[in-house]
Amino acid sequence: MDASAENSNKVLGLSDRAYEHLKEKLVRGAYPPGHKFTVRTVAEELDLGTTPARDAVNRLVAERALVFAGPKTVVIPTLTLAELNEVTQMRLALEGLAAELGASRADLNDIKQLETFQADIDAALDEKRYADALWSNKEFHFHIYNRSRMPLLVATIETLWLRIGSAFHDLYPDFAVSRYGVQNHGAAIEGLRHKDPKEVRAAIETDIRDGYRRLRRALNERRLRG
Repeated sequence: MDASAENSNKVLGLSDRAYEHLKEKLVRGAYPPGHKFTVRTVAEELDLGTTPARDAVNRLVAERALVFAGPKTVVIPTLTLAELNEVTQMRLALEGLAAELGASRADLNDIKQLETFQADIDAALDEKRYADALWSNKEFHFHIYNRSRMPLLVATIETLWLRIGSAFHDLYPDFAVSRYGVQNHGAAIEGLRHKDPKEVRAAIETDIRDGYRRLRRALNERRLRG
């Protein structure tokens, strides 16, 4: 392999790493709607050069997770109500299916792992570390979904979370007070203990619906503020 080809592969590897890192943070709701990036700030955050950072940003723009707000600036878009409705309907169908299939293959070790994730969520909520709660929330949900052994299904769900992840910021502080998510996760764990996949599916679907109502209200509040 000549030097130019080797350098090209190295840049490709860094670009992939930058893309996966930034994508994961978007999926987990690490940034709020309207958060702005530049290629330089992304490069500095990831401790990479501007070329792989630009490649990562451009890929996420192509996936509609980011939009250009200027020649050198991108922003995380705020969902419209129509988009929220569409994503929620898709989530109910796909995540409900993944939850039911995953629950049918879950065992005692999975229950223990979910309890650990939930303990992390509870601690984060108690301390108002909402970004950490969102981080562990993704671990909880996708642990169940991955047990479905349907990687294409799980990957499709992840694309929906990529689109809606930043909106999860609007769940708090309300969800920290009401603990809707905590209750729904507890119901999912109980369903696993009962070896009832449909009970787990119902708990996850309820979790999505409860979140949808809060996100819809947040969108209306934002619209009224102008």
